[in-house]
Amino acid sequence: MAPPQSAYDFLDFVNASPTPYHAVATAATLLEGAGFKNIKERDNWASVVKPGGKYYLTRNGSTFVAFAVGAKWKAGNPIGMVGAHTDSPCLRIKPASKKTANGFLQVGVETYGGGIWHSWFDRDLSVAGRVLVRDGAGNFVQKLVKVERPILRIPHLAIHLSREPNFNPNKEDEMLPILGLAAAELNRTGGAAPETAKEEAEGEFKPLKEMTERHHPYLIEIVAEHAGVEASQVVDFELVLYDTQKSCLGGLNEEFILSPRLDNLTMTYCSVAGLIASVKSTNLDQDASIRLIAGFDHEEIGSLSAQGADSNILPAIVRRLSVLPSGSSSTSSDGSSYEHVESAEAEGATAFEQTLSTSFLVSADMAHSVHPNYARKYESNHQPEMNKGTVIKVNANQRYATNSPGIVLIQEAARIAGVPLQLFVVKNDSPCGGTIGPMLSAKMGVRTLDLGNPQLSMHSIRETGGSCDVDYSIRLFESFLSSYGELEAKIFVD
Repeated sequence: MAPPQSAYDFLDFVNASPTPYHAVATAATLLEGAGFKNIKERDNWASVVKPGGKYYLTRNGSTFVAFAVGAKWKAGNPIGMVGAHTDSPCLRIKPASKKTANGFLQVGVETYGGGIWHSWFDRDLSVAGRVLVRDGAGNFVQKLVKVERPILRIPHLAIHLSREPNFNPNKEDEMLPILGLAAAELNRTGGAAPETAKEEAEGEFKPLKEMTERHHPYLIEIVAEHAGVEASQVVDFELVLYDTQKSCLGGLNEEFILSPRLDNLTMTYCSVAGLIASVKSTNLDQDASIRLIAGFDHEEIGSLSAQGADSNILPAIVRRLSVLPSGSSSTSSDGSSYEHVESAEAEGATAFEQTLSTSFLVSADMAHSVHPNYARKYESNHQPEMNKGTVIKVNANQRYATNSPGIVLIQEAARIAGVPLQLFVVKNDSPCGGTIGPMLSAKMGVRTLDLGNPQLSMHSIRETGGSCDVDYSIRLFESFLSSYGELEAKIFVD
């Protein structure tokens, strides 16, 4: 069976998104193409967000929330939500990264998240992220950069020089990427150190050392070139390393997706595509609920940040939406339109709590496929397979927030969509990962279920997933978001 078109579309998404900043920008492009309007958290939404409308917003450029408001929405009505995350384990360039050793130019990096770090050795690496630049008017502007060619590499030590049975490199001293040769850089610059921008011009106070003192000047030049500015305009950056090898389909029948960042750009993409599909297939005119998706940054390091799932962003947005008035109004004797102010105020007093009690969150984060070489690591009755459907994740100790009413709800959405589901629990003698599900469930009191597509090599620089599972999840999310307003009333647990 040929891979679905959605698998190829996902490849384009992940190849364009080496960082959370790029993932959010790529998602925004898809949403705008589907008619979603960009709004700002700092603005008053009273005259902007209306029933029947489609909107999205970003925070820090690395977290996004998008929603479509049903035309029959009323204050206190339910919201169907899908939450994913935009970040993945990676190596991040340190604020002062310039290092030189034994004739090599090296770059200081910091580990982000819990990566399988030995998988980063002997890969063709480059840099991507956001750069803060000073424009001609003296303002500081954010620009996204992605250097396509490999400029960094972390080489293994030859086996002849190390007979240790286990490879466990020291992350501070033995994972320093090589940028180039010091002699080649001296030849390029004519044997002289490159001039720094406006070096200590006219006694100007410098709170920090110049960028070219903290980082190799040639690295700054490359970054500036890809940002479309002069090196002297680069004020600061947040850059991470990424593998330049493109994502692709693999296996005898292209049944696999071979890619970095499957965890969790797969679920991020599927939530975006599912929301877009839902507003195309099911008109908002008869919907009394809100369909919402969110992609959070910093899940891999605990979500405790201004743009993480443990921040105020989702509760704040739900609060603002919960009191959104319906589109209906009354007409006075003189023909002017007015709202029932007293009634609206009375409804708004508890609208937020009413919305939370009737809403539902799907926490979408990748799941583990059974590994044929390590089947003993999996509980015998819970061994998810690739291309057999999205996996519902269950844990008695609430590492996942799934419960029976949630399973029934998602099962109904899957039945409507005609897509398969699987179940997963870890063995009692095995550790269990965490997700944004339990923290958001506790923070908001919203019914929650954890699920994700099965994959192998989670947190490796190169992961493996199923090409058909992308389509299954998109259809599942489309069905859930489209039908939640009706399903919610049928599955009532007080």
